[in-house]
Amino acid sequence: MDPKLDPKLDQMRHSAAHLLAHAIALLYPETKFTIGPATDNGFFYDFLPLVNLKEEDLAAIEHEMHEIVQRKLPITQRLVDKDEARMLFKNNPFKLELIDQIPDEQVGISQQGTFLDLCKGGHVASTGDIKYFKLTNISGSYWRGDRENQALQRISGVAFLTQEAFEHFEKQQAEALLYDHRKLGKEMDLFSLQPEGPGFPFFHPKGMVIMNQLKKFMSGLLEEHGYQEISTPTILNEELWVQSGHATFYRDNMYFIQIDSVGYAVKPMSCPGAFLIYGSRPRSYRELPLRFSEFGHVHRRELSGVLHGLLRVRAFTQDDAHIMCTFDQLESEITTVLGLVGAMLKKVGFEQPTIYLATRPENAMGNVVVWDRAIAILEQALTKAGLDFITKPGEGAFYGPKIEFGIHDSMGRTWQCGTIQVDFLQPENFDLSYITPEGNRERVVVVHHAIYGSFERFFAVLLEHYKGRLPFWLAPEQCRILTICPEVAEYAKTISASLKKIGIRTELDASDEQLSSKIKDAQLERIPWMVILGKKEAEQQTLTIRLPDGKQRMGLTLAQVLEEAQALNT
Repeated sequence: MDPKLDPKLDQMRHSAAHLLAHAIALLYPETKFTIGPATDNGFFYDFLPLVNLKEEDLAAIEHEMHEIVQRKLPITQRLVDKDEARMLFKNNPFKLELIDQIPDEQVGISQQGTFLDLCKGGHVASTGDIKYFKLTNISGSYWRGDRENQALQRISGVAFLTQEAFEHFEKQQAEALLYDHRKLGKEMDLFSLQPEGPGFPFFHPKGMVIMNQLKKFMSGLLEEHGYQEISTPTILNEELWVQSGHATFYRDNMYFIQIDSVGYAVKPMSCPGAFLIYGSRPRSYRELPLRFSEFGHVHRRELSGVLHGLLRVRAFTQDDAHIMCTFDQLESEITTVLGLVGAMLKKVGFEQPTIYLATRPENAMGNVVVWDRAIAILEQALTKAGLDFITKPGEGAFYGPKIEFGIHDSMGRTWQCGTIQVDFLQPENFDLSYITPEGNRERVVVVHHAIYGSFERFFAVLLEHYKGRLPFWLAPEQCRILTICPEVAEYAKTISASLKKIGIRTELDASDEQLSSKIKDAQLERIPWMVILGKKEAEQQTLTIRLPDGKQRMGLTLAQVLEEAQALNT
């Protein structure tokens, strides 16, 4: 079950956010408080301190939180008139702004000891019930997430219902630090994050091998199912983004520039470009469904405080696709895409994802009836495919509901990657139509999907899931030939050439280094196959393969090795 949907855990995390604020109020009484919600992974609270806090301050804050827990203060909730609430928070402009925007005549006040907060409720009974928590980090944020507003500080943490769950988290965290993708990326020479481009990753040659292998697989999968690849510009006229609605609903996450006194935007997603290609000429019903795919490089403005390796960046590539179809074709197309997602997950080694159906948000564009139709079609496609799903109310895109896929890694974490979205709105915005058999013009329906999601994010997830030991077909260097003595150099060259001829990424280490040293280097670089060649192998025309776990397979013929390598590489 998604932790966010567990009411008891949600209450615990919400209460932990208030506990954090209470501790801050006692330690730093001049602090101005904003909001502190529960999240999928824990909780946070945004605040404006008199003097900025640092990571080393978290231990003292956490200690104060435990002191408040020991006091077992009852957590009470009551409604008060807005005027009374304004008096309670008269020195806090953030709370006063929130009070003014609440439509009701009364607002909720939560209290534990002397600490009061503006809150609609949903807490545990006492501070003594909040036992298993930990503060994780401090970062920057902005009031209401808008960089034009007041800069704030955010303290984040985790909270659990049981000691067992908390201990599991701590074990998981220790393992995650050991196999952090940033650490692995440096050790394996895959990518780097440079101060000259915060949020803009640099991929090294070996990292590009992995990226290209992922693209090659996806390109083949999509081509097999009738997709046509397109490419659209990175920079397009600002009016296009007004037409699509992104300039209204996504402006804070976009980059804008001026060219010859005309406004342009760097694309945060590829959809409008695909729509322009579709609308470049009249389309017949005979062309539908029309499936466009694009490996679109997009840019999004992200706060520096939320950037995190490849998991949260400012520039990334999506395996974006747009299907233009009739309403009658919609369910079939969604079913096919569900199959594509399943094929991808099987290929990379993930099974049984958690599936979410995200429905209409408050800021949605379009008719409610149309939204309900789209949601019903997604539900029907998932049900017919025999897939269980969890509904996430109000978390769809502004133009349509979506299916999200949460994949579970080897360390028990869940990552949201691929999405499928139904869109009745953009066909209206861009006049996307087709000519029916009767000669009439009808609107198409658009299905958006990204199966990997972000290549960069998926790259990071794979790297941590496999702890650097990627599957054979993805490994940047698949095989390293290690010679024991100079006399086998020619034999080693023959083996290397044979492996390269069938497309196996192979390197030859014929240096004078000790074999143990060569093996250690190959293990550190997490190379799947180490082919050991000595006098015995050369005389018998055989090979010995050493695997990363130290196991050895001796007496193999070149034909056997080539056949196995080809099978693993498909």
